[in-house]
Amino acid sequence: MRPIIILFLLGFVHISYSQVSSCCSATSIRQMADLSKDLTFVIAHEEPLPFVLENGSGKTIQFKTVDSLDGQGYYIQGAKSSNVWIFVFHEWWGLNDYVKNEAEKLHTTFPKAHILCLDMYDGKIATKREEAGSLMQNAKEERLANIVNGAGQFAGKDAKIGTIGWCFGGAWSNKATIQLGSKMFGSVIYYGMPVLNEEQLSKITCPTLGIFAEQDGWITPAVAKEFEEKLRSKGKEVQNHIYPAAHAFANPSNPKYDQVNATDAWDKTIQFFTRVYPK
Repeated sequence: MRPIIILFLLGFVHISYSQVSSCCSATSIRQMADLSKDLTFVIAHEEPLPFVLENGSGKTIQFKTVDSLDGQGYYIQGAKSSNVWIFVFHEWWGLNDYVKNEAEKLHTTFPKAHILCLDMYDGKIATKREEAGSLMQNAKEERLANIVNGAGQFAGKDAKIGTIGWCFGGAWSNKATIQLGSKMFGSVIYYGMPVLNEEQLSKITCPTLGIFAEQDGWITPAVAKEFEEKLRSKGKEVQNHIYPAAHAFANPSNPKYDQVNATDAWDKTIQFFTRVYPK
């Protein structure tokens, strides 16, 4: 009897979220955060395997925000003459060493670019999915937006910025594109809840690459298609790739990391950034 009750409750929570997420007044960031209330979403995230980045080429830096608390991030310096930046947005676990390692990979491919992993949780890192859900749910959207704006100011008025993020970070990779406006040169979204508000989408000025999953029960193929169609209707450049995989398939911290599809997605990411990289 107990398993039946649990399954019923899980189903109820999932249905309830679907009803809530349909509200047009919720931002993409709020919708993403509210997924932490969906037990099926929480359970779908395997807890990260231990990993320590050794001999990283970056360092922790701080930058000013309009809040009383400075922003911070993991920064890998590029060429001093370069004004190209790539902002990396962590998944719901926080800025752990897995994400820093993704930054190292970007640095290897684009050594002249400045790579900055934004710490959206102000130093907090989760190792349990319940902790991660709590961090994502309780993060204040205003504070998160201030971190993004502070990072943009830190990069400088002439900066050309690309963004990439996974899950929670994917939503912010998309949102930052709107916030940072004309500074942007490209954005990669890995299965994060995209902005669907047409007024907001009209502010996007750069190409977008979307990486989504067929078996994602939350950021569904239908959501990805709506996002793509709305951007195209406004004359924006966007290309989506939907993989035969589950949500979080490319998260580097996932014990069920889908190496085949994740490798292909990463190759497409590098090809995209190479093509749109400022000349």
